[in-house]
Amino acid sequence: MNKELDVLVFGAHPDDVELGCGGAVAKMVAAGAKLAIVDLTRGELGTRGSAELRDKEARISADILGVKTRINLNLKDGFFQCDEESLLKVIELIRKYKPLVVIANAIHDRHPDHGKGAELVAQACFLSGLVKVKTPAYPDPYRPKSVYHYIQDYERNPDVVIDTSEFVEVKMKAIMAFSSQFFNPESIEPS
Repeated sequence: MNKELDVLVFGAHPDDVELGCGGAVAKMVAAGAKLAIVDLTRGELGTRGSAELRDKEARISADILGVKTRINLNLKDGFFQCDEESLLKVIELIRKYKPLVVIANAIHDRHPDHGKGAELVAQACFLSGLVKVKTPAYPDPYRPKSVYHYIQDYERNPDVVIDTSEFVEVKMKAIMAFSSQFFNPESIEPS
């Protein structure tokens, strides 16, 4: 059964969505949007923490943002490609949830996975509308109305600006849920 969503928000790693557009996510959820977050990888190559810990942090963060559905595609952190296998995983989600809007990482960014993730999601949005692309579980073609990319590390001039000033505190709490990714003077992990 297909579950239609208003917005599907992708991040290459757990915490990308929170850092890049957590305030917008909180604002959309508060306004009643049906929204899900999709992490492409588990962030297993992060200097600190583990994939298991990042999974837990991602669930906590989603709860803080009010997001009921968070999915991890378990692509290989640092090594995933915009290839047929990865594209089909994303296409299947797009066809399953039929979002009106898709939001993804910045097209060009400091971390190579961010740009790869943006390319992967943008291509999948187009390909999901093609009849001859086969996804057995969700065979009906579907293409989202819009695809947007959030700003992360590099300064850019945005095409769309959303006032999230009343959601800064929620965004910061969601970001801080990823405590393994922040400096802790008591930690024995690398700084």
